[in-house]
Amino acid sequence: MPSNDARILAQAAVPTAVVGALAAVVSAVAAGGKGAVGAVVAALIVIVFMGLGLYVLQRTAASLPHLFQAMGLMLYSAQILLLFIFVAIFKDTTLFNPKAFALTLVAGTLAWIAAQTRAHMKAKILYVEPEKSGHSS
Repeated sequence: MPSNDARILAQAAVPTAVVGALAAVVSAVAAGGKGAVGAVVAALIVIVFMGLGLYVLQRTAASLPHLFQAMGLMLYSAQILLLFIFVAIFKDTTLFNPKAFALTLVAGTLAWIAAQTRAHMKAKILYVEPEKSGHSS
């Protein structure tokens, strides 16, 4: 993963982890240990799903740049759908508090999207690859 991509990944994952930790503390106070577990599981799911999505998107951009925008839209749609599926699957679980899980999933996803957007806006990414010097046209 190029350094720019790794930097964007870190700039999105760290705020999401902070939101997850805060949600775990709030959930532990509000719903006990099962609330904290639900928040931690949700934060990990968000970081893994969104991180894998960013990786796939960056690979697509490098190998198939003409599909980048369509792939991005499809990827985000699939990620949101998968997150809804996780909420539906675990809505009646006794392993952790499902409400803490669902709220942390939403908060973590919003934190990731906001942080990734901010990271992309601050990144100095070339839109056009510069010509190599010494190459005559």
